[in-house]
Amino acid sequence: MKIVVFVKQVPNTDDVKLDPKTGNIRREGVESILNPMDANAVEAALQLKEQFGGTVVAVSMGPPQASYALKKVLGMGCDEAYLLSDRAFGGADTLATSYTLAKAAEKIGDYDLLLFGRLATDGDTAQTGPAVAAWLGVPQITLASTLTVEDGWVVCDRKLGGMRQRVRAKLPAAVTVTGDLNKPRYPTPINIMKASKKPFTTWGAADMECDPAKIGMPGSPSSTKEVLEPEKRSTDTKFFTGEMADIAHELVKTLEAEHLI
Repeated sequence: MKIVVFVKQVPNTDDVKLDPKTGNIRREGVESILNPMDANAVEAALQLKEQFGGTVVAVSMGPPQASYALKKVLGMGCDEAYLLSDRAFGGADTLATSYTLAKAAEKIGDYDLLLFGRLATDGDTAQTGPAVAAWLGVPQITLASTLTVEDGWVVCDRKLGGMRQRVRAKLPAAVTVTGDLNKPRYPTPINIMKASKKPFTTWGAADMECDPAKIGMPGSPSSTKEVLEPEKRSTDTKFFTGEMADIAHELVKTLEAEHLI
């Protein structure tokens, strides 16, 4: 089984700063991490590999520093990685991003399953995975909270409010997963050492024969009229000390004073 898992590097903060001219997030000086739900997708891929054998290929689009996310998932156990990095990709919306990722999947080829986190914490659109499936013409399942493969089909449960829906799609297929799916493993020291020797390839637009009109800003039909930074709020913190009974008494008095109880 050949599984392609798509990952993204995102800012590790909710203290968002925006470029007033472009409306894009300013990432300079901000720590970056692997998008949390992408880690769930990676874990699902690795578990399927352990069950069925095969290869797990990680793909990320971004500037050169996005290699951090790929190196982490190689340390988790992925077999090879592709970084899609080109100035021509800059300013891409979800449509242009999904086109670029789909071109990478086409170039990698012979995949059985495409896995995505449900959404990225820096965009929160949940559009990229489904759009990649649409570009490639493969069936898709979204919001997967369980994932198995049975006789050439991927079978997933989806939590929809108070309901649980079980669906399946014929492979090759694309699936977006939620944080309920699993608990991602940590990179082990030995896998971190092995990661440096695993194949790591960087592709630009020309390598994937991308249509220049479909990538970056030219391929991004959506526009943002106004972007606002989230309102900063600070609250006073009160600490209670003493015996447990005294703390409970003071806590109740404080909640009553704030009309919370």
